[in-house]
Amino acid sequence: MTPCIELRNVGKYYDSVTALSDLSLTIDQGEIVGLLGHNGAGKTTTIKLILGVIAPSRGDITVLGHSPRARQTNNLRMQWGYLPESVSFYEQLTGREVLEYFARLKRIGRARCEELLAQFALSQAADRRVKTYSKGMRQRLGLAQAMLSSPRLLLLDEPTVGLDPIATRDFFTTLDQLRQQGTTIVLSSHVLPGIEQHVDRVAILGSGTLHAWGSLPELRRDAALPLKIRARGNWPEGVPASLLQNHGITAWEQIDNHLLISVPLERKLEVLRLLLADEHIEDVEVQSPSLEALYTHYNTPQESRDV
Repeated sequence: MTPCIELRNVGKYYDSVTALSDLSLTIDQGEIVGLLGHNGAGKTTTIKLILGVIAPSRGDITVLGHSPRARQTNNLRMQWGYLPESVSFYEQLTGREVLEYFARLKRIGRARCEELLAQFALSQAADRRVKTYSKGMRQRLGLAQAMLSSPRLLLLDEPTVGLDPIATRDFFTTLDQLRQQGTTIVLSSHVLPGIEQHVDRVAILGSGTLHAWGSLPELRRDAALPLKIRARGNWPEGVPASLLQNHGITAWEQIDNHLLISVPLERKLEVLRLLLADEHIEDVEVQSPSLEALYTHYNTPQESRDV
């Protein structure tokens, strides 16, 4: 199967400023990829390069087998959806008029507009002017226009900014459904907890450089960060300390009847067996390193990681 997106040794420079340096990614069809990084990391530049809005200073980019700036890509672009970081619409238009305007550009009927207004909880406000919309409502309208064409490729730059928790949950449910239908989704974000359960792979960028690329299990294995084991038990005083120290476990703390133990991945089963064999144990929970912990790890210089 032809990859949906390929970037090969892509760089983007503005005079003496390096916005992106030697970026190589292959994104398969039907997966959700997170572009993660701080402001200025290169996320928006990457999305604009994929869209063909800007040209690379070096390297090659293909989207669905074609250069995004080639003439033959124009028809394919009708099957793309894009949400910019800062959503801006004609404020004198109503929400319905905005959607219908973009629908005409993509030769899509009005029925699809009504469907999306309902999906993003904008039907009641569809005939109000955009200038009266809250930030969250404008963001939902932006998501609606991005999804007008039931796109094969969806590019979303900070899509959950301004969304409340319920709208954010519904948004990710929609993304999961689109993935099942074969849509490729690239979303950039510096808000990490919300996307962890929904991305297939992540690219962690910093200062225009790719620091890490892969699935969460792959990144956890590569980072070799300790995992956390939370245990609850009815221990007599001093028993947890004796139990753990006798087995060479030193990274732990106790609060009342709760233990928080930090262990290397290779000792996970050993420590679980130890805890489960103890007569005082009541509950055990294992927590793998979070996406936030991985992000911090890969954005920390190598020399500082080893300290």
